[in-house]
Amino acid sequence: MITTSQPLPGLISCVIPVLNESPSLPSLFGEIEAVFAKLPTRTFEIIFVDDGSTDATWETIKSFNQDTVKGIRFRRNFGKAAALQAGFAQARGELVFTLDADLQDDPAEIPAFIAQLETQNLDVISGYKQVRHDPWHKVFPSRVFNGLVSAFTGLKLHDHNCGFKCYRHEVVKNVRLYGELHRFVPVLAAAQGYLVGEKVVQHRARKYGKSKFGWQRFLKGFLDLLQVTFITRYGHRPMHFFGTLAVLIAIVSLLMAFGLVLAYLLLSWAWLPIVLLVGLISSTSSIMPCLLCGLLAELMVTTQPAPANLVQETLRIHDAT
Repeated sequence: MITTSQPLPGLISCVIPVLNESPSLPSLFGEIEAVFAKLPTRTFEIIFVDDGSTDATWETIKSFNQDTVKGIRFRRNFGKAAALQAGFAQARGELVFTLDADLQDDPAEIPAFIAQLETQNLDVISGYKQVRHDPWHKVFPSRVFNGLVSAFTGLKLHDHNCGFKCYRHEVVKNVRLYGELHRFVPVLAAAQGYLVGEKVVQHRARKYGKSKFGWQRFLKGFLDLLQVTFITRYGHRPMHFFGTLAVLIAIVSLLMAFGLVLAYLLLSWAWLPIVLLVGLISSTSSIMPCLLCGLLAELMVTTQPAPANLVQETLRIHDAT
């Protein structure tokens, strides 16, 4: 995907997915305004994406100053990746920040992100919650998952899950998100040749509501990791993956067949091992087509345009620039 859109110089876009976080939004909006009041050379816009909230989130978004705020409302809950994709599509800033809406990310760190991006000439900076105010059953699996992502993808980051990130405009316009890929935006960006760094950020305790965390997230995360690894390594040369896999399966099948012949000729009593081997071959023959079909489907999805029917309502920003 190639974009021709041009960012507005000096403008910073803050894209914030929201799901039932109405009580935290006024404080978050005030903190972001306070940050940019100290940055006279920068203007800002906040893009709230209401991902199917059932509380007063949309009414709260509509109550904000329309000169700096845009609200996008989904018809129902489509997930964080879809919310970020919708926000990225509307972002006009030369830099784009993503923050969580639960006040656990501190907007006061935005200037430090900007300084590091410019000093180190990076394209993406991912936040790193070195000290976390979360229960152990959330922190430990997250660290295991982060280690797996770094090992599988080759992009060494301490906290791939952190929602506090900064991107150059061209990055968010050229990365396609769907499913649960919001955790892997730096990985997808690095695969396109963008330079990625990280920054230690303060992690604040949640003040309102409850976490959307659930154990099913890790199963989905592992499947998403396999998907991203396939896309980033073989997305432009899938035959290298499927061809190599086919050759390996053919070699293993031939070896098993040879073993069966020997077992039949030399060990006439060994029917149980033969049955087990036949079962193994049958299982492999059943499982592999499913995996291959899944990977092919993922490859097809990445080339499809984003669905255009997710948004129910949009508040337009008055262009003051």
